[in-house]
Amino acid sequence: MNKILKTFALSVMVSFFSCEDQTIIIKCSDCVIDEPVTAELYADLDPDYFYGSLIQIWEGNVEDSILFDSYISYSDVVSKEVTINRKYTITATYHRENADYIAVDSATPRVKYEKTQCDNPCYYIYDTKCNLKLKYTR
Repeated sequence: MNKILKTFALSVMVSFFSCEDQTIIIKCSDCVIDEPVTAELYADLDPDYFYGSLIQIWEGNVEDSILFDSYISYSDVVSKEVTINRKYTITATYHRENADYIAVDSATPRVKYEKTQCDNPCYYIYDTKCNLKLKYTR
């Protein structure tokens, strides 16, 4: 009995940590028929900050120093059209009470070809959102 339990536990662990594509539940209304080459990259900013945030979008990691775009935003959501299958890191710099706070997040927009979840086969873009909300300030 003990061997059966160990085998079952091992099988569950292997399937849980396998490298296979995880199933993505998609909204068919977001599907497109033609394969896209660009995607909208979205970032949620701190909604309580109205003084303008410096937004910097980097190709790859910040330390790669490849600046894709930079601008000031007064909105709580920003978006930028980017190329698919490339990693982008976004930073938002907030200035509060004589101190700068920087929020960092990254995403790699990807495309999945879906054959069965929608009425017709289509392409779905995922991993397009970053969270740049402040979690803690002194």
